[in-house]
Amino acid sequence: MLGIVSGKKRFTEANMTFSTLITQDFKSKPRLASQIPNDIDSPILPGLPDDVAKYCLALVPRSHFPTMGSVCKKWRSFLKSKELITIRKLAGLLEEWLYVLTMDSEAKESHWEVFDCLGHKHQLLPPMPGPVKAEFGVVVLNGKLLVMAGYSVIDGTGSASADVYEYDSCLNSWRKLASMNVARYEFACAEVNGKVYVVGGNGMDGDSLSSVEMYNPDTDKWTLIESLRRPRRGCFACSFEGKLYVMGGRSSFTIGNSKFVDVYNPEGHTWCEMKNGRVMVTAHAVLGKKLFCMEWKNQRKLAIFSPEDNSWKMVPVPLTGSSSIGFRFGILDGKLLLFSQEMEPGYRTLLYDPDASPGSEWQTSEIKPSGWCLCSVTIKA
Repeated sequence: MLGIVSGKKRFTEANMTFSTLITQDFKSKPRLASQIPNDIDSPILPGLPDDVAKYCLALVPRSHFPTMGSVCKKWRSFLKSKELITIRKLAGLLEEWLYVLTMDSEAKESHWEVFDCLGHKHQLLPPMPGPVKAEFGVVVLNGKLLVMAGYSVIDGTGSASADVYEYDSCLNSWRKLASMNVARYEFACAEVNGKVYVVGGNGMDGDSLSSVEMYNPDTDKWTLIESLRRPRRGCFACSFEGKLYVMGGRSSFTIGNSKFVDVYNPEGHTWCEMKNGRVMVTAHAVLGKKLFCMEWKNQRKLAIFSPEDNSWKMVPVPLTGSSSIGFRFGILDGKLLLFSQEMEPGYRTLLYDPDASPGSEWQTSEIKPSGWCLCSVTIKA
């Protein structure tokens, strides 16, 4: 990274040449992967050290990355790397975009919509590969979206899936990753310390699972790790201070929904248990160092969890539209968005700002998906 700082002067001198090159390439149509020139052993930009050239590429607005990825394999490889995210973060250039999976009003088709921090809508994502699935898991890892497992129906027969697909937000493309060891749906998942964890769910025969897997992106491999103490399904997971928290859902050893919180420590490879979780959670999101939840039985209050003292705080939600309206959550620009689950013409998305002065935490936002929000993730790249 020192080379990046010392290379700023050289970057300024080369800026005109780079701008000309990049403009010329943007004017041409994006090429298929098989048509991209193979220059993997050549310099990123002729005449410039690679550290300076990488900084040049990283300065380009993110919306141009898909086109840049078709210039050559050297560029494409860099745009796919974790190094791009690192450089853009050091340069203060990370752009935060919200990805919302929406369902049309007739519940027939779904697609991903993309919003920037100003609420402007960007292009739709290419369709997700593989068969149509439900009850799958989504997580963000290294600036990329992972869509994992789920339940699919093919030729009238339903089954659990172990497939995993990755969407690269910089190249606007999907690819298949290694499959899980255990097919599952209605499970919990989260990223912790650069690894992805999937927990519980239902298996091929519909029975609740206690198995847990960890994905290492460096090796593209799933590994079974220490199982839960009891099977669990319909749960969700999140990460706090390097630990995995699993709550909500049902356990085969409880009547009704479970209030137990399972906490996994990756360093010690051990599970422990807490008893003050939430039940029947319909929406959840992590914002800063707190977890925001909404329960099915109370759609008019936010339950906010602080892992520092394992405490919960309840915050009333302003009445808008029907009193029974349900919500899905989104996170953008440090604020919580509440997307309505009912298509009311005059409804405006609620926004909760935890850093606002008392009495002004609740506002409205112009961001509004075109259909029902099934889930959402925030990607910084």
